[in-house]
Formats: sequence, C-alpha cells, structure tokens
Amino acid sequence: MNYYAGIGSRETPLNILNLFEKISCYLGNDNFTLRSGHATGADQAFERGCDKANGKKEIYIPWKNFEGSNSNLILNNPEAFKIGEKYHPYWHNLKDGARKLQARNSHQVLGKDLNTLSKFIVCWTKNGKGQGGAGQAIRIAKAYNIPIFDAGGYKDIDDFRVELFEFVKTC
Repeated sequence: MNYYAGIGSRETPLNILNLFEKISCYLGNDNFTLRSGHATGADQAFERGCDKANGKKEIYIPWKNFEGSNSNLILNNPEAFKIGEKYHPYWHNLKDGARKLQARNSHQVLGKDLNTLSKFIVCWTKNGKGQGGAGQAIRIAKAYNIPIFDAGGYKDIDDFRVELFEFVKTC
C-alpha cells in the first residue's frame, strides 16, 4: 500500500490549494492512500481531491467532529503523544488541545499503528520554512527520512510539480 501525507498551512494560497486538490485526485486514482488531518486549508483541499477520485484516505483528527469531520480515526494512542513531545521544540508550553493537534501529526506521517510510514509528504509552508502545524509533521518525516515536497520552498511551482511526479513514478 502506498501512503502519503497531504498537509499544510491554513494560509496556503488558493492556487496551491487548487493544485493540491488536483494532485490528490491524481494520486487517489493511482492507488495512493491520503493521510491528513482535516484542518482548514491544505488538508481539506487534499481531501476534496481524494474524494473526487473516490480514493482511499485516513483522516486523523484530534477530537470528535474536528472541523466537522466524521472520521473515526480520533487521536487516542499515547505513543502519538510521546512522538509529538519528542519532535515538538516547545511541547512543554502547549495546552492540551494544541498537544492533541500536534500528536495527530504522528499518525499522518507514521500511520495508525505508528509503524507504517508514509512514502512522502506533500505540503505548503510559507517560504518552505516548515513552520506551524505542518512543521511538526515535517520534523517527524525528516527524522524517519521520508521525502518532503514543500510547495512553499519552490520559486517555480512547475519545478515542484515535476519533482513530485518524478518521485511518484518511483513508488
């Protein structure tokens, strides 16, 4: 099974959201399973594209009905919190809700069992700096040597698209 995490900032630009929707539709038709977290912005764009393809998806949410999601993959594994704490630089400053949001990134990258790694991450962060909630998933992915395609880090979006699809061909 081929898994990928489709994530990104709530501030992802509209042209990138549209691109993410197309990418996830393509990947959904190509038998990839989306892992995401139903946050407003990039996460939901990936979901829309996946749904258009009737693709497989795993939507990990921090609590029931998060952002209106009906996913039953609600964060409840204590190991996800341990991973969250390990990779978040300011874990001790986070309140319970923020910790849940960060811990669910563990599942987006590592799967329900936290041992079935995503093959790659597709995301957008401002200037490709890997900040915000997506930054947590990026830190986890880097620790596990999972390739990251951050559209925010490319000067030319076509370069991003070409690199991503060249990589996908090898999966």
